[in-house]
Parts: sequence; structure tokens; C-alpha cells
Amino acid sequence: RAVWLISHEPGTPLCGTVRFSRRYPTVEKRAKVFNGTSYVPIPEDGPFLKALLFELRLSNDDKDFVQSRDSCSRINKTSVYGLPVGGEELWPVVAFLKSGMIYACAPLVEQVLSPRPALISISGISQGFELLLGCRIFFTQACPFGTLLDANLQNSLDSINFASVIQSQKQPAWKTGTYKGKPQVSISITENVKSMQYDKQDIADTWQVVGAVTCKCDLEGIMPNVTVSLSLPTNGSPLQDILVHPCVTSLDSAILTSSSIDAMDDSAFSGPYKFPFTPPLESFNLCYYTSQVPVPPILGFYQIKEEDIQLKITVNLKLHESVKNNFEFCEVHIPFYNRGPITHVEYKVSFGQLEVFREKSLLVWIIGQKFPKSMEISLSGTVTFGAKSHEKQPFDQICIGDRKLISSDYYIWNSKAPAPVTYGSLLL
Repeated sequence: RAVWLISHEPGTPLCGTVRFSRRYPTVEKRAKVFNGTSYVPIPEDGPFLKALLFELRLSNDDKDFVQSRDSCSRINKTSVYGLPVGGEELWPVVAFLKSGMIYACAPLVEQVLSPRPALISISGISQGFELLLGCRIFFTQACPFGTLLDANLQNSLDSINFASVIQSQKQPAWKTGTYKGKPQVSISITENVKSMQYDKQDIADTWQVVGAVTCKCDLEGIMPNVTVSLSLPTNGSPLQDILVHPCVTSLDSAILTSSSIDAMDDSAFSGPYKFPFTPPLESFNLCYYTSQVPVPPILGFYQIKEEDIQLKITVNLKLHESVKNNFEFCEVHIPFYNRGPITHVEYKVSFGQLEVFREKSLLVWIIGQKFPKSMEISLSGTVTFGAKSHEKQPFDQICIGDRKLISSDYYIWNSKAPAPVTYGSLLL
């Protein structure tokens, strides 16, 4: 409806001067139609200047408390004001003070003003802000120190557009520094297999892969953009339950909807999985995921029988053919809970070697870096225990009796003893 550029002049009688104003009659006609009985006309420059300076607390008489302006019910958290003019209120007026200049406009509201509509529903307010900010940038470029550098408007606009392109990005608060040096991106993928195996026909084995993608990005620039794309191997299982780092800027909705909780879920997304992000300086986990692989990597059979003070154990392991037979290390931990220290062990292994930790009541079967060509190995033997001492021996309320062979989150239960049963996802 109208635009004003006002210079703030403290100490003068009016405390300001209208340097430029423009009214738009065609828009004013539309305001009359839209606002109806709540329509308030645009005042002349003099009354508008006085009312605006008073509302902004920039006039000479703004030292006294004014109930209509300074009460707690009138705390203004925006740059949108209502100006008392001629017994009525002109609203909304967008105005802000910057570098001694007041930029103001009265945007069009395409609805009645009583009751007063929410600011977010008035598109003219955001448009007014954009107009005023554009005016300020223009004057900064064309007349930075009060002297006109270029009277050609198009040149000034081109300069503004060019400056907006080359303007350096603002350092975000969460990024404490920048990297200088050779650019490089390091990515590692770690997968843990959680498994429960029972070797019983009436109890189904369960397993699940839980993975994490870790990144370290050494890149110059304040806000570099990086995209990591993950592709599944041949016959690979889709990723599910994906959680991403807050630095990820966008994500395909199909990636987020795939879930392992619902067994009937058919929304599996097979990739590629693309993660665009602006990396922090430190190493971080880009995403976590789960995957329902067809079979566990190692199938196991474990049996234990108690005879007097001895335990007879049998362990058979088979590496699945789909798993690459090459490891950094592979070992099996066989703990004996709620018993005394190991006093004697007789055993036979088809591959690898066995270490005995007597005070910990623990056997560690060191397989090494690969299985034999047959992909199958076995361990059998007897273990004798001494008197129980609760101070040193491992104790577990769940494992009462001789129940499980354990390696991290990979459990193979004694096939001759009862075992707690898991249902569905191991993450539940």
C-alpha cells in the first residue's frame, strides 16, 4: 500500500525526516475491498512520521510511560506495529531501524482486520520485509557513504546480485573452526551381528545385523556439501530402521519408512541409499541401520552335560558359504557362570587352540583369521571345577545351570537345557 524511507535524527524537533515515500492507489483500492469496515486509510507523511517514531520509542517524548504502548500486554517481539492515526489504528506496519534509517511499509492484507488475523497468515508481511531489506541493500551498494557511486539502477542491481553470489558464508555456531589442507573423506562401515541359536525344532533361531556408517571429512570451506551413497551387494538384504545424524540435509522418504518392527512391512527400499550432508569437523556416525540377513554368518551347535563335578561340552561351528573366510580375528568365549574356578580341562579341537582362564571360569577358543577349507570346526572335552567363590567367579542370575556359549551378542544356547526365547526383532 505504501513505502517510506525515514532518516532518524535525534535531537531535532521531529527526531526524523521522511526522505522518500510512495503510495500505490491501485493497491489501496484492493485494501478497501478486502478490509471492509475495518479499513484504515494511509495517512499523510507528517502524521505517519509522528505516530511511527512514537511507537518505536524514538521521539523526544518517549521517556514517559504510556499505557497503550509500554504495558506488559504490548510486548512486541516482531517488527510489525499498529500506529494510532486520527482516532484509528493503522495495522499492520512493517518497520525497522538500521544504520540511522527507518525502513517502513504498509503491506496489503487480503482479509478483514477485525478480529486481527495471525501474522503467519498474511503473505504481504513477508513480502514487505523482503522489499525493505532489498531497499537497504540497494542503498548500501549504490550510495554507501552518502555519495552516489553509480546512477545506473541496473548496474547497482547487477552488483547486488553478483555480491550475493560471492558473499562468504556465515560461520555456523555449531562449527567451531574450518579445515585447511588436503581434502579427504574417510568412511568406515561397522556391522554387529546379534544372534540367538537354540538348535531346537520348536524354537526358531533369530538374528539381525546392526550397522553404523562413520565419517571423517577434512574439507576446506565453511559449509561444504557431501553426499555419501551406499549400495547393497548382490542379493544383499535391504537396510531398515535407519537413523541419521542431524547434519543430513535431506533424505528420500522411502529410506525412513522401512521398518523391521512390522513383520508384514513390504516397504523395503533396496537403494541406493544417498545421504547429503554438511559435515562437522570431528568424526561422527552418519547413520545407523538394521538388516535382516537370510542366515547368520556362523551356525553353531552347543551341548553340555553335567557328571558329578565335571562338565562334558561339545561345540560345533560352521561358517556360512556366503561369508568371506578372512577375519582380523575370530574367537569363541565359553563362560561357566555360578561355578568355582576351573581346576582341570581335557579337550580336543579340530582347528585353532584353546586358552583356559581358570580364575574366571572361562574357556576361549581361538580360531584365528580363517576357518579351514571344510568351513566346519569342533571342540569337545571335559571341564572340572573347584569350590565356588563369589568374589572372583562370574555370576549371572539368568544363566543358572549350564546354559550358553557366548561371544559378544552372538549366543548359542545349550541344546540340552531350557533357554529364554526371543520373538521378532532382537532390538525390541
